[in-house]
Amino acid sequence: MLQYRDGSYYVGSHRGPDVEVRVAQHQEGRGGEYTVCRLPVKLVWCQPFQYIIDAIDTERRIKGWSRAKKEAMIRGDWDALPSLSRRRGGKPKQQEHRVRAP
Repeated sequence: MLQYRDGSYYVGSHRGPDVEVRVAQHQEGRGGEYTVCRLPVKLVWCQPFQYIIDAIDTERRIKGWSRAKKEAMIRGDWDALPSLSRRRGGKPKQQEHRVRAP
């Protein structure tokens, strides 16, 4: 996960043993238009995976997280993650109740 100059975060995955190569590419502006406007970047979190599919799955999951949850992960505050996972949009969805026929 990268942090941009404006404080925003970028979550991505990288193939290969050296993540610093990919960070350098972002630093050079080879990370897309969003990146170019927000340089410099700083690597704030990284997790190696044996299989790329696991990295991509984790990337997708983290992209959906709130800023607060991402920052807890960056700090290594794993105990805070469950409380930051709660629904923020009001009451939880009610489950549909089906009545069984006698």
